[in-house]
Amino acid sequence: MSGGVKMRGKMADAILYSFRRCPYAMRARMALHVSGAQYEHREVVLRDKPEAMLEVSPKGTVPVFLTDESEVLEESLDIMHWVLARSDPEGWLDRQDAGLLSAIDGPFKHHLDRYKYHTRYDDVDPGMHRREALNILEQLEERLGDSACLCGDRRGFADIAIFPFVRQFANHDRDAFDEAGLPRLGRWLETLVTSELFAAIMEKHPQWSADAG
Repeated sequence: MSGGVKMRGKMADAILYSFRRCPYAMRARMALHVSGAQYEHREVVLRDKPEAMLEVSPKGTVPVFLTDESEVLEESLDIMHWVLARSDPEGWLDRQDAGLLSAIDGPFKHHLDRYKYHTRYDDVDPGMHRREALNILEQLEERLGDSACLCGDRRGFADIAIFPFVRQFANHDRDAFDEAGLPRLGRWLETLVTSELFAAIMEKHPQWSADAG
């Protein structure tokens, strides 16, 4: 996989640096959990990033996964692919859509950030960005007219990779989302939000520190 960097030295136990509410970390954790991967979870507070994480990934964003082969994966999709290539009990890798994922990680995320966090940007219209994001969500709504999930009747890679960002959009103004005329997308979202998988990866962890760890 691209995005990996080999670390020198002996083999290490797998380690995930994560932040509970980060959507990128969520999708990585969901893949790790469903695969049955064994790893140490290290919860990060983003304003107080541990030196151990910055040493292996100076860019300072989560998730960061140090594999049991001492390879550093700094992108959530790389983590998903890496772990599912080794164990994929639900066949997620059979249900991917690169174009769909590109639209979510690209234009949709752009509009989502400016809708939800508009005060961080100069001269933006959050209403306009909400409308543009909804245009993309309408494509998901149409796609779900043929099946329960985005690439068939069972959840797969595309669903899990996209879900945290749709959840983030919906939660920003739940009433507005519920009134947006996206009933199939709403059911899809509710199925994933209430799943045992999501509950498992959203368990709270205390902040990790080298002293405590």
